[in-house]
Amino acid sequence: MSESILDQILRTKANELAEFQMPAFNREQPAIYSLKKALARPRHRFGLIAEIKEASPSKGVFRRDFNAERLAHAYVASGADAISVLTDRLYFHGSIERLQSVRREVRLPILRKDFIIDERQIEEAYLCGADAVLLIAGAMDTKQLHQLYATVKAFRLEALVEVHSRQEAEAVLNRFTPEIVGINNRDLKTFRTDLHAIEQIRPLIPQSVLIVSESGVQTRADIQFLQENGANAALIGETLIRADSPEKKIEDLYGKVVTRDATLN
Repeated sequence: MSESILDQILRTKANELAEFQMPAFNREQPAIYSLKKALARPRHRFGLIAEIKEASPSKGVFRRDFNAERLAHAYVASGADAISVLTDRLYFHGSIERLQSVRREVRLPILRKDFIIDERQIEEAYLCGADAVLLIAGAMDTKQLHQLYATVKAFRLEALVEVHSRQEAEAVLNRFTPEIVGINNRDLKTFRTDLHAIEQIRPLIPQSVLIVSESGVQTRADIQFLQENGANAALIGETLIRADSPEKKIEDLYGKVVTRDATLN
């Protein structure tokens, strides 16, 4: 059987970690902004994690005039509750330096989105200013996932634990209950997208857990569908980045901001 895109990425990540060096500095921003609190009290009536992502393995570069800092300010002004920053270099054209630059610009929770398979990546995320990290169930067994989740907690950060199927959700919940679960509508082995994944997975997850729908959200009807099926928030990247005006696109999807200041932790 041919190697999937996820397998390729994980192999690359393991090779990168063989030469990994921890940043030699202290966390510049000591405050930690809670992703969980932000999504529980969204600025719209439905939570938004707006993503900063320059490219993807399946679709290439999204726009040539990409500017992470400008995007971050647009997201804050438009009512985002948190910002996700891709830090994978080879496949998504991201970097940890980009996360740092966004951290200096905004006072919202920042999610480090990468393929985290090692505790050192979590410490690096903390040192570079992230408030939360993505942990992908499909990238490891549940024992390793639980260990990394405990490391996240030890650094006082939060984790968005991502699942794609009923099988992955059941395996995770049989070992522990995350506070925030991401349901990825994109199959990381094929990169095909199906927004209806939430219908299969949401009934398995305790109501106390915050649910984030990831990938494939393009219209206000998509947002309504996700709300009706028990999601608390959406993580949206490509749709916003490709838009002529990310601010206008967020308004099209969510309407006007309805509550609270963006800097409130």
